[in-house]
Amino acid sequence: MSTVSARGRTRLGWNLLGLLVFAAAGFPVYWMLNTAIKPAKDAIDPDPSLLPTGFTFANFRRALHIADFWGPVGRSLTVSLAVVAIGVVVGMLAALAISRFAFRGRKVVIVGILAVQMVPLVAMIIPVFLLLNDLDQYDKLSGLIITYLTFILPFTVWTLRGFIVNIPKELEEAAMVDGCSRAGAFVRVVFPLLAPGMVATSVYGFIQAWNEYLYALMLLSQKNQTATVWLGNFTTKHGTEYAPMMAGATLLAVPIVALFLLVQRKMAAGLTAGAVKG
Repeated sequence: MSTVSARGRTRLGWNLLGLLVFAAAGFPVYWMLNTAIKPAKDAIDPDPSLLPTGFTFANFRRALHIADFWGPVGRSLTVSLAVVAIGVVVGMLAALAISRFAFRGRKVVIVGILAVQMVPLVAMIIPVFLLLNDLDQYDKLSGLIITYLTFILPFTVWTLRGFIVNIPKELEEAAMVDGCSRAGAFVRVVFPLLAPGMVATSVYGFIQAWNEYLYALMLLSQKNQTATVWLGNFTTKHGTEYAPMMAGATLLAVPIVALFLLVQRKMAAGLTAGAVKG
């Protein structure tokens, strides 16, 4: 009886801890939505209310008309989708090479992939700027895409490598015995099993490219600004329009939420796949 009671208290404690973490993580999102729908004057109240004090769409209309909205959103979508498409293809091929083929320097490549992820992004701003300027890629979306790929590819390669390693080689060998080429065996056997991992890495890459601010600010002019930099238009010499800014941030969060809702099952499977090797 005491054992059951102890287990109940332990479970209750973990549940309370989970609720606390959820509240801490969800409060900024709630405050963003609360500020987005309240009247602008209430957003700058020195004594703010935790509960909504009103409901208005004026902040969203202001956000859509303060500057060009669809231009930055379109550029962000272009950059994010290009980074995901190129990153997944290149990352998958690189992960396949590292996982399936033994070549000289293989361990050095693996260690290098990990080392690249440890370099602070801020430390590379000046070298990246000088390199893109020399390549005539400054203030171009293609230059920003190349820059984002250098940040996202190491994670993509490392993650997909873990999935490929957990796929038995015997499956490919059996397909090759049945008449498939090596490429055919990969397409028909390995590729379908990689779908959860590819979805998980794609969502990660999309979120990183969509939300990145510092490099988009430094490498693009105002006429080519992306959606995150566009939010800076709400800060002027007269002050910051907090309510429209939160409305704009809410609009920018919609694609991420929609993407997550579309692929949440595949993403959950991708994040948990490989935990138990069959």
